[in-house]
Amino acid sequence: MIEIYGHGGDVETAARRYGKKPADFLDYSANINPLGPPEEVKEALKEGWKAIIRYPDPGHRALKQGLSAQVKLGEEHILIGNGAAECMALLLMALSPESVGTIEPGFSEYRSLALQFGAKVDSIYGQQDLEYRADVNDIATLMERVQVLFIGQPNNPNGVQYSLTDLVTLAKKAHLTKTKLVIDEAFIDFIPEEERNSIASSLEKYPEVIIIRSMTKFYAIPGLRLGYALASPDLIRSMTQKQVTWSVNGLALLAGEACLQAGSSYEQNTISLIKAERKRLAEGLRKYGFTVYPGEANYLLAEARAPWTAGSLQEAMGRQGILIRSCAMYPGLTEHAFRIAVKSTEQNTQFLETFGQIMEGAK
Repeated sequence: MIEIYGHGGDVETAARRYGKKPADFLDYSANINPLGPPEEVKEALKEGWKAIIRYPDPGHRALKQGLSAQVKLGEEHILIGNGAAECMALLLMALSPESVGTIEPGFSEYRSLALQFGAKVDSIYGQQDLEYRADVNDIATLMERVQVLFIGQPNNPNGVQYSLTDLVTLAKKAHLTKTKLVIDEAFIDFIPEEERNSIASSLEKYPEVIIIRSMTKFYAIPGLRLGYALASPDLIRSMTQKQVTWSVNGLALLAGEACLQAGSSYEQNTISLIKAERKRLAEGLRKYGFTVYPGEANYLLAEARAPWTAGSLQEAMGRQGILIRSCAMYPGLTEHAFRIAVKSTEQNTQFLETFGQIMEGAK
């Protein structure tokens, strides 16, 4: 297992394990836009690097203004963070909950951050016949027991959404139980706009709801770290008071502003590519008897057929310079579960050829 830090994308660990250079790997363990950053971001960083001699704006004003216009909420509803993970941490610091609810399998940071800030974690499990979603009635019951509940939309690692009806039901339940409902939309931009299930536009109706979004995945800037939270002005103020000054660096802010200027063609090209290549990867895995779940984001959750496990497949692919994400450590999943990113046509062809060679060689 190469996920010694609990996440994908650790090419340094892989390099030491497999005797290669970090740059030698085709990394399917991290879910980043295969098109790379928009040209607007590249130009902004090229022109703006001289700004590193100045402190970044501690109020993140230009980026907030741009996001406000995009999400159609006042700037007082927005907090900019050093990645979505910082937004989650600030929320927990602001609320100091004694109990946090999670739905497994799910993003490991929900649990680890809750424990880090002293909360007790209460979990329920998604059902395999629901593509590892949890039943909405079970989620509502969990909300009666916790002060904060995290839900992925789409969820990681299975890539599926809850319906808009379910989200509204849970938002109303949160109001009754006074539970903070944290909806993690880090990967929602990869879904066609008309298919996204989000209540962000109705946030003022649901004061107990917090939306967390990432700019690092869709715009391919994970090395800069950039995310934001949408919530009630009171909660945003409480979170901001916990934030370390200048936690978001100046280049990240410049990149974020440029991301908002990226043309619609970048978004449409990304979504079209992901949709077509996700289907091709799923068919390639199913050809050898693997189970693939119908995710909607830029990654796929799959289960290896026996005698393969996630660990043995990761080892075989890793030796060939391709990294996959073992999901065997996710609560609620088995030792056969793994996740792969959806990349470019050329890269996916290489992945499928290598995967096929390994499967054929094992016969």
